[in-house]
Amino acid sequence: MVRPVNNHDTTLFPDSIDQLTDFASLIGLDLAGSYLTLDSGFYSDYNHWLIRSHGMIPVIKPNRGATKDDKKIEAMYADFNERIYKQRFKIERVFAWQDTYRKLAVSYERLEATRLGFKYLGYSLMNLRVFIGNTK
Repeated sequence: MVRPVNNHDTTLFPDSIDQLTDFASLIGLDLAGSYLTLDSGFYSDYNHWLIRSHGMIPVIKPNRGATKDDKKIEAMYADFNERIYKQRFKIERVFAWQDTYRKLAVSYERLEATRLGFKYLGYSLMNLRVFIGNTK
């Protein structure tokens, strides 16, 4: 889905989740019972309801905002699955590493094979950094 850059992700979310589930259904993928992780900018009762209405399990980092009431904070974290949310960090880190290679972040390649080759090269360099111990 392509939208203007001045639209915030949270306003695009309802259409995006509908399109995600429609596409998953089209390719025969059952998303029922799968986790959908989002950052704290998406934390709302409506988004939790929307994700559950599509048969998925929301894992959204609670946004405490200005809340100082311990009971409200406890309720926010009651169904938050931190173990699953930590897995999101691994994916975000891969995207961040990918963005350090300009050729992967901005691709002007016409041939898919060339674009894929540069991705394999970039991912190989990322893994090499980890294996030799230089994680900078």
